[in-house]
Amino acid sequence: MQMPSYEADKQRFAHADAQVLGISVDSIPCHVAWAKSLGGISYHLLSDFHPKGDVCRMYGSWREDGGFSNRDLFIVDKEGKIAYIDRHELLDQPNNEELFDVLSKM
Repeated sequence: MQMPSYEADKQRFAHADAQVLGISVDSIPCHVAWAKSLGGISYHLLSDFHPKGDVCRMYGSWREDGGFSNRDLFIVDKEGKIAYIDRHELLDQPNNEELFDVLSKM
């Protein structure tokens, strides 16, 4: 899972003046249980549960055929504009170094 690597790199994200936010179509109780299973996480998780997938649809990440979202990474700048999109297959593990490279150029 990619989300634990964000936790491991939280100081680097803070140094880059970046905030990590997780979004999935899982319910809040699922998020709480998942975070607890990892020993806790320090960033916020958004539950795009009801109406299911609305945020994912707005970002073009919704998979209608599966009823869940793609594994997509977005960097949103301080003006609220999408500055970077990285789309991955569900089983691919994105590399945080790519994110830090983009953040260093902003």
